[in-house]
Amino acid sequence: MESNWYEHFFQGIALDVWRKAMSPAQTQAEVDFLRKALEPAPGARLLDVPCGNGRHSVELAARGYQTTGVDISGEFIGEAQGQATASGLHAEFLQGDMRHLPWQSEFDGAFCLGNSFGYLEHPATVEFLSALSRTLKPGARFVLETGMAAESILPKLQERGWMQLDDILFLSSRRYEAAESRLYIQYTFVRDGKRETREASQQVYTVAEIQRLLEQAGLGTLALYGSLDRQPYQVGSPRLILVAEKTREG
Repeated sequence: MESNWYEHFFQGIALDVWRKAMSPAQTQAEVDFLRKALEPAPGARLLDVPCGNGRHSVELAARGYQTTGVDISGEFIGEAQGQATASGLHAEFLQGDMRHLPWQSEFDGAFCLGNSFGYLEHPATVEFLSALSRTLKPGARFVLETGMAAESILPKLQERGWMQLDDILFLSSRRYEAAESRLYIQYTFVRDGKRETREASQQVYTVAEIQRLLEQAGLGTLALYGSLDRQPYQVGSPRLILVAEKTREG
């Protein structure tokens, strides 16, 4: 499959699934965590990348922060900007590649939530983290959340799984290639009797590898959590929530 699969995946029914899967309560809980973990001053400037439909950025803007979101999906960027504009909030959204961030030492904090870490091939992931680090002021914090750390996904990896979200039924078929440390996923979406199939893949890193990648980019790890209530991360935790701080230029 194409390494740039993400350029075409995030549109239409795939985005409808994401919208249905993420509740307002989940967004509130995640933003509460971000406020504690990032420790932003009132009115701080925060970067959300990739931002999806901007649910975190819009909520943070509603709480008085200046937020900027970047995402490759034009559909999601349009939705995010529309929400912010309609609410009169100080939030901006830009369509673009997460590897190419134009700012230099401008943000007081940043975050990457969801499972987007690992979409890119390894060299591109290094580019992303370097670009992300450059956007941050010295001492600024970064929160990375993923359910695709090796210690989370591999112990309970299922080859196939169905899920129903309102009027959408979808099947995930997974294949892990150990030589590549990469997970290949085929999604089949069914709605109103119509079936659509898309393919995706993700690089699977151990927690130690993620920390080394961040350190290479000048981001030192402060904490590793397995949940929003700050339970310590361990093997089998459903997701990794890593808090880092910019210690130097990467």
